[in-house]
Amino acid sequence: MAKKKALIVSGGYEPHQPQEIGALLSGLLLSEGFEVEQHTSWDVMDDKEKIDRLDLIIPNYTEGTITKNQLDNFLHAVSSGTGVAGLHGGMGYAFPCEQRYQLMVGGVFAAHPNYHFTVRIMDRNHFITRNLPDFTLTTEHYFMLIDPSICVLATSYYECISPEVWRPVMMPVVWIKNYGKGRVFYNAIGHTADIVKLPEVLTMMQRGMLWAAR
Repeated sequence: MAKKKALIVSGGYEPHQPQEIGALLSGLLLSEGFEVEQHTSWDVMDDKEKIDRLDLIIPNYTEGTITKNQLDNFLHAVSSGTGVAGLHGGMGYAFPCEQRYQLMVGGVFAAHPNYHFTVRIMDRNHFITRNLPDFTLTTEHYFMLIDPSICVLATSYYECISPEVWRPVMMPVVWIKNYGKGRVFYNAIGHTADIVKLPEVLTMMQRGMLWAAR
């Protein structure tokens, strides 16, 4: 049986430790029998035939740019069945100026005015979050602009923090959605490699990548 093929593109904002996190995610996929290819540039997206054959794409590149042709190829692959999975700014703020990409993801980073929060699991029956406990951590707490059609697996609570958060609200932290025939998984947690290594976060990433893959 042929191995599933995954592509990780890591780079951008260095404080997010993209290379370290890319290595962690690659290790999880290798342990599940995937064939993993890692890149540091979106130029790989120019090869449409290659991208269309992928089972999973992992954006791990905060504040990057992408050409129209590259984005067209990316979105075509996903709408045709290639999965997408990622975390924090590497996926949720990969291309700040590309609304088509943000619609595929289901949200985009807007601010992080709070750093201590509890992640509340909303669906303990879903494969990705099954039997996981709620957990509290101190790290960047993403406040995001959200596609209301996403399926939320975990949330966090935001107090009113002027001026960004004008009233208390539950903010999605982990979600899934479809984009055409492709599955999309996003986890807003993961500012640094140490945060990704937390057991709950690592478990959700491993399961989320498996769930999203074609």
